[in-house]
Amino acid sequence: MANSESIGEDLPFTSHLEELRKRLMISVGAWLVCFLGSYSFAEKLFGFIADPVRQALPEGQKLVFITATEPFFTYLKVAALAGLLVALPVILWQIWAFIAPGLYSHEKRFAVPFVGASFLCFAAGTYFGFFLVFPQIFKFLIEFGLGGGVEAMLSMGAYLSISAKLLLAFGLVFELPILMFFLGRMGVVDHHWLSRNRKYALLVAFALGAMLTPPDVFSQTALAVPFVILYEASVWIVRFTGKKRREEDEEENAEEEGSAES
Repeated sequence: MANSESIGEDLPFTSHLEELRKRLMISVGAWLVCFLGSYSFAEKLFGFIADPVRQALPEGQKLVFITATEPFFTYLKVAALAGLLVALPVILWQIWAFIAPGLYSHEKRFAVPFVGASFLCFAAGTYFGFFLVFPQIFKFLIEFGLGGGVEAMLSMGAYLSISAKLLLAFGLVFELPILMFFLGRMGVVDHHWLSRNRKYALLVAFALGAMLTPPDVFSQTALAVPFVILYEASVWIVRFTGKKRREEDEEENAEEEGSAES
C-alpha cells in the first residue's frame, strides 16, 4: 500500500522529475492536438465569444482590428483557449496520475470524481462568467464610455484578451471547493481554521476581483461574490470529509496493524 511516506522512500528525486516530465508531455500533447483541431473553427468560435460585446455595442457598430496581423493572432489565441478547454479532462487526469502514488489506497478511488468534478466546476465557472456576467460587464463599460460623448471602437484582440482573462478567472474561482476538499483530506486545513479565517477570505475575494477584472465595482463584485459563496460551501465540505478521513485513516491503520501481527 502506497502512502505519502513510502513513496518518498521508494522513489528517488530523479524518478519524480521523470514522472513529472512524462505527465507534462502528455498534457502539452493533448493541448496541441485540441488546438490544431480547434483552429479550423476559430472564426466561428470568436463570433460566439464576441456575442456579449456585440449586443452591448450601439446599433451599427462592430468590432474592428487595428493591425493587419490582429485577426490571425486573435484566431490563434481563440484556438489555443478552446484547445485548453477541450483538453482539460486529459490534463486533470495527468495531474491526478502524478499525485496518486502519494495517496492512501482509499483516497485513490477519487480519481474519476476528481477529474469529473474539476472539469464540471471549471465549466460552471466559465458558464457563469460568460452568460451571466459578461453581458452586464460590457453593457456597463460601453455605456459608461459613451456617456463621455465618444464612439466605441473596440479591437477584437483587446476584447479577446480581457474576455479570456475573465473566463479563466471565473473557471479557477469555481475550483475552490475541489482545492479545499483535497487540502482537507491532506490535513492541511480543517473547517475550524476555515471558519476562523472568513474575514481574510473576504479580503482575498475582493483583491482577486480587483486584479483579475476590469476596474469597475460590478466586475469585481461579480467575481468576489461567487468566491465567498464557494468558500462557505468549502467549509461544510471540509467539515464532513475531514471527519470521514479520520475514520478511514483509523480503519486503515487498524488493518495495517492486523496484517503486521498476522
